[in-house]
Amino acid sequence: MKKLAIVLLVTIASFCLAASAFAGSVAPGGMAKCNNAGSITIATASGGDAEDRGNANGYIWKSSNFTTVQFTLGPNDHQGFSGNGGGAAGNDQVKMPSKHSMGHNSITFKGQNNFSRGDSIGDISGEVRIHNTGTVPVTVSCG
Repeated sequence: MKKLAIVLLVTIASFCLAASAFAGSVAPGGMAKCNNAGSITIATASGGDAEDRGNANGYIWKSSNFTTVQFTLGPNDHQGFSGNGGGAAGNDQVKMPSKHSMGHNSITFKGQNNFSRGDSIGDISGEVRIHNTGTVPVTVSCG
């Protein structure tokens, strides 16, 4: 009976450790993993740094086809355009509305079921590692 309790305790502890490594907050220089996820959402965490304007930078590595995809999320980016309808040079003179929008706060990678493993550059089957190479923390959700 004691052996069964110890095995159960070790199993629960290892599951908790594994679950915490697969999603959550990723500090600068950190990494998270997702296995066989249907979707992976990466979002900027609160806070930021004046040097990088709150941008979150990183890349994902996919075991299905051994490729990397870089990402930059810039919810505070405004590209120097004025926010009151001015926009690019000349918009005011031709009465054209501003086509400008701020940067995105999150990105979602979705699985592609109609490809066999590794056929598509967007394939997120298998193990996917999310690396944070910026100075802003990101949150990772494996769906």
